[in-house]
Amino acid sequence: MTSACPVITLSPQEYDAVLFDLDGVLTKTAVVHAAAWKRMFDGFLQQRSAQSGVPLVPFDPDTDYRRHVDGKPRYQGVAAFLAARGIVLPAGSPQDSAGMQSQCALGNLKDQYFLEHVTHRGVEAYQTSVALVRKLREQSVRTAVVSSSDNCAAV
Repeated sequence: MTSACPVITLSPQEYDAVLFDLDGVLTKTAVVHAAAWKRMFDGFLQQRSAQSGVPLVPFDPDTDYRRHVDGKPRYQGVAAFLAARGIVLPAGSPQDSAGMQSQCALGNLKDQYFLEHVTHRGVEAYQTSVALVRKLREQSVRTAVVSSSDNCAAV
C-alpha cells in the first residue's frame, strides 16, 4: 500500500511572497557538485600518489561528499577533506590558479569543473518545484530564488 502525498495549500491572501532555495529545492545540483568534487580530488590524489607512492584512495562521491564538503563553502570543504586524509597544503588565496598546490587552487579547480558542467550540460530541475513556482505566479504570489552559492546566476 502506498501513501498519498500530502496536499499543501498556499493562499495568496496569506502570503506576500514565497522564497525558494536553489540547490536541492529547485535544482538537482548536488549530483553535479559531487561529480566536480570527485573529478578534482581524484586528479589531485592520483598526482599525489604518483609523486609520493602513497596508495590512491579515490574520493567517494557519497561518503566523502556528505562528511566533508556538502553544505560547506568551497575552500572549507577542501580543507575538511584534506584534513580527513591527513594531507597538509597551504591555504593559499582565492586568486590561486588550478596548477598551484594550495587549498584555494583545488577549490577553484572544483568550481571550474562545476561551471563546465553547468555550461555544457545544464542542471536538472525538480519539475514539481517548478510547477509550484508557476502556480504561485499564476495566483499573483511573488516568488524569488535565494542561494548562498556564488554560482546561482549560472545555474
